[in-house]
Amino acid sequence: MDKFTTLTGVAAPLPQINVDTDMIIPKQFLKTIKRTGLGRNLFHEMRYDHNDREIEDFLLNRPAYRNAQILVTGENFGCGSSREHAPWALLDFGIRCVIAPSFADIFYNNCFKNGILPIVLPQEEVDKLMDDAHRGANATITVDLESQTITGPDGGTIAFEIDPHRKHCLLNGLDDIGLTMEKEEHISAFEKALHIRMPWHHHGG
Repeated sequence: MDKFTTLTGVAAPLPQINVDTDMIIPKQFLKTIKRTGLGRNLFHEMRYDHNDREIEDFLLNRPAYRNAQILVTGENFGCGSSREHAPWALLDFGIRCVIAPSFADIFYNNCFKNGILPIVLPQEEVDKLMDDAHRGANATITVDLESQTITGPDGGTIAFEIDPHRKHCLLNGLDDIGLTMEKEEHISAFEKALHIRMPWHHHGG
């Protein structure tokens, strides 16, 4: 999993509440078990018409936001069914950070598993960032996970909260498997140290 330390990128505004996982990645694209290639179908029903042509005025189809790495959106983002394809699709499109007043729990957890940073902020802070994001390609926002700050295009900063354990995992790019490995190293280091300090333990009583 890629580490998440500092991200500077264009923020795309999606001022909708209750964006569910089916809007993020419709179920006809769930046949794949691969994590790649889903980005093309992110927000499919909003992005394409019936002939699979891009709808010009949809946010991510506008030139300014085609390379967006941050999404600023409304409350309860990622609700609905618990598909892990939703964060995969965001990540494959290039989005590494989602900022909202609230998230659905399962989606929130799945973000961390996939190297995406979901940030919960009070509505008025989200509104400020939403305004910034409406500036298009000029809306570059910097998210610094180490210092837990978001810096807007004008240099104003907003602090955010995050669970220390999850922060550690993202900073070090540890998914569930990486975490287990990390614990193993601690355990074997501990056992080695124990053996050096108390060699008699290993010589049969």
